[in-house]
Amino acid sequence: MKRELTFKNKDQELNRVSEFMEGVCDELQLDMHVAMKLQLAMEEMVANVIFYAYPKGTEAEITLTVESENNELTFVLSDTGKPFDPTAKEDADIETNPMDREQGGMGILIVKNIMNEVSYQRFGEENRLTMKKKL
Repeated sequence: MKRELTFKNKDQELNRVSEFMEGVCDELQLDMHVAMKLQLAMEEMVANVIFYAYPKGTEAEITLTVESENNELTFVLSDTGKPFDPTAKEDADIETNPMDREQGGMGILIVKNIMNEVSYQRFGEENRLTMKKKL
């Protein structure tokens, strides 16, 4: 199975991503608990791209691809925003009081805990975040 969704970098597009993920999870007949975690992971990463990858007022397209093969799901999130490797950022310190903690980093920490593998590559003008989950 391979599915792809292309959407704009607008916050209202998060609804389309959610519907896309629901459809993928339903098609694969995934356990509701696993489906909810995957949906959370995609929403976190897509929101980061929508809100932070582009200068305010810039319209661009983002692509989310999902492929299922050999009991493994591979998600690839591609955008042409500013270069940013979320995997290079040090994990958020969840032991520190949230009021004292540096802002950011919780989304990628959540994704790293849900997925089995998360990697980033920059190809020319394209950011590509690949996330893999063994079923």
